Amino acid sequence: MTETVTLWRPVGPAELHLIRSSGMREFPPRLPDQPIFYPVLTEDYAVKIARDWNVPASGSGYVTRFEVRKDYLDAYEVQEAGGRAHLEYWIPADDMTAFNSAIVGQIEVVRSFGAVQA
Repeated sequence: MTETVTLWRPVGPAELHLIRSSGMREFPPRLPDQPIFYPVLTEDYAVKIARDWNVPASGSGYVTRFEVRKDYLDAYEVQEAGGRAHLEYWIPADDMTAFNSAIVGQIEVVRSFGAVQA
């Protein structure tokens, strides 16, 4: 049995649409101005971002939950982004194909904020 790590990703409606287009199996490639993909280690941190950043920016925010193979994540260090409660991985945009391949199962939407039509 493969050991996995549960991660969360706060997203707006445009990113959620792309995730749904993949059959809830992968995250979209980063845009040119997005050199890093930031999955976070706690649901609380993801909720804060989805509610406090995504909703004002795009009208709605969503928290996704997914499992990633631990052996893949072992190549990356956990980063602290402004406090001990703000832990995340920094995955370079060029590594997104490999990251998506390391997702086990489907990406789930576990929380919604704002206008939830996406």
